[in-house]
Amino acid sequence: MTLLKRIALIALSFAAMVSCKSTKTLLPNVSGKAGEVIVVMDKDVWETSAGEEVRSLLGSACPYLPQREALYTLVNIAPGAFTDLFKIHRNIVFFNIDAQNDTSGVFFRYDVWAKPQIVVQISAYDDNSAKELVQQNGKLLSAAIEQAERDRVINNTLLYEEKSIALKVREVFGGSPHFPMGYKIRKATDDFIWIADDKQYVYQDVLIYKYKAEKDHPFTSDNIISHRNEVMKNNVPGMVENSYMTTSEFFPPMIEYQKYKGRHFVQTRGMWEVKNDFMGGPFVSHSFYSPDGEDIIVAEAFVYAPRYDKRQYLRQVESLLYSWEWVGKDEEKDKANSK
Repeated sequence: MTLLKRIALIALSFAAMVSCKSTKTLLPNVSGKAGEVIVVMDKDVWETSAGEEVRSLLGSACPYLPQREALYTLVNIAPGAFTDLFKIHRNIVFFNIDAQNDTSGVFFRYDVWAKPQIVVQISAYDDNSAKELVQQNGKLLSAAIEQAERDRVINNTLLYEEKSIALKVREVFGGSPHFPMGYKIRKATDDFIWIADDKQYVYQDVLIYKYKAEKDHPFTSDNIISHRNEVMKNNVPGMVENSYMTTSEFFPPMIEYQKYKGRHFVQTRGMWEVKNDFMGGPFVSHSFYSPDGEDIIVAEAFVYAPRYDKRQYLRQVESLLYSWEWVGKDEEKDKANSK
């Protein structure tokens, strides 16, 4: 090979590499509203059992809200109408129903036409098998979309973080969630911190507190709620005299054991109300051990938005709880970034 040919080949290879990198970095930002999912499916299938299964899964009632709100807002688009305008949507569930398909299954892809995007492809041979795939993989499908929504909130938070809050929280608890700009510390003691983003008609708040861990069954619902009510009574007053936050007894709280990025915690969902006043709304909390096992730490998100639907407000502030990091992990990140 002559020298000129070698140079030309190297130049072409370099151009191809640059082209590939540019394609990845030039993906547009996702479109669509938070909590919205585009379902690409023929209209006649949408009206059959396969479509009903999707609506039952993703359009079911969001748990522990005072009024019924769907888990996600679903938009049905026929495959022929699935143009570039819809391809950059944040959440897409694409049904490929064809008797000639080579395989069937549920496949998850990310950042296909935009970023940060999730595309769930459901390949099936017919309508009934499509319905069965949704039934069999429903929890996984729903969890993947929820995770994608949560990650977008966390990533935006890290871009526009109010770092002083996490520094203060770490001093008390040894770790902290990340908080975006707009949040402020409303109250801080040696075992309780209240971080709030309160606007005129919408409150999105995080409460972090700790108490000594009992030796037996510290994560039962009764134990978690009794400690919660004690902490709320002492730290979260209402707007009128002798009023304070407590847990609604009308909606029995629900607990669920979870693991996220190696961290074990108990998630509690319920409704809060103000004793001797007429205020209330949804809350969700994560309860977990401190690193030394001596304390139970609780990170709780709650919303007060009497004029508006609450699904998205709660999802936003709840996502912050999942950004919790211990001090050691942040130090490891800083060391890695400095190398």
